[in-house]
Amino acid sequence: MRPRILPALLATTLLAACATSPTGRPQLMMVSDAQMSQMGLTAFNTMRKQGKFVDAPKERAYASCVANALIAVLPPPWNTQSWEVQIVGDDSANAFALPGGRIGVNRGMFKIASDENQLAVVLGHELSHVVARHGAERASDNYLAQGVVLAGSAYAASRGTDAGYAAAALGAGAELGILLPFSRTQESEADELGLRYMARAGFDPRAAAVLWTKMEQQHGAKVPAFLSTHPSPAHRAQTLAAEAQQLMPAYAQARASGHAPDCRM
Repeated sequence: MRPRILPALLATTLLAACATSPTGRPQLMMVSDAQMSQMGLTAFNTMRKQGKFVDAPKERAYASCVANALIAVLPPPWNTQSWEVQIVGDDSANAFALPGGRIGVNRGMFKIASDENQLAVVLGHELSHVVARHGAERASDNYLAQGVVLAGSAYAASRGTDAGYAAAALGAGAELGILLPFSRTQESEADELGLRYMARAGFDPRAAAVLWTKMEQQHGAKVPAFLSTHPSPAHRAQTLAAEAQQLMPAYAQARASGHAPDCRM
């Protein structure tokens, strides 16, 4: 394929795949919701077959209570989708939500998120990744990065530069310039959306800053900020504290209208 044709094809693809996130941010979407749902279900079922999930009825009921309160205030179609919650036998503080209606919570998460509000911070964030179609956007970013490397390598070869060396250099540039910045944007967007859903569901959004302060205290070796795919815990706590104050009226209104979760282990 001629070097000039590849950029033209990339430009055409980008124009055809434009979308907008729930916060109004432009997104690249080259993967359908149906494809992402199938991938999410496949990944979840693989974990099940591998014995990753544990029999923990109390933890599962508690996590399901928090998740269901959040799901009820999500926009359609996610608020009417059937969701399954499982507990992962892992002592690290982590959780995930997958397209296709699947949620996993590590056992270690309950040691950090000590009440329903703090667990809602985590699950609201993970559900927001699904609502904002971050998985599909991430896959699309990878396709774009691969296209940039392919086009750049073809151009380098046409100018007499070693194509293998060019591909390696362009690959690093694509990762730093395209993939990781998008991921940081997605994390911040999921934080923002998660707080909104928390407040609407009747969970106290001020718990977000508390949780991330605790995460910072337990944080080990720190990755340089420009290479990190997540905002630093300290910066995250400060940002979330400010955003939570703006959402207190929505939280109060939710509680007054009957959204008052009472989830306990």
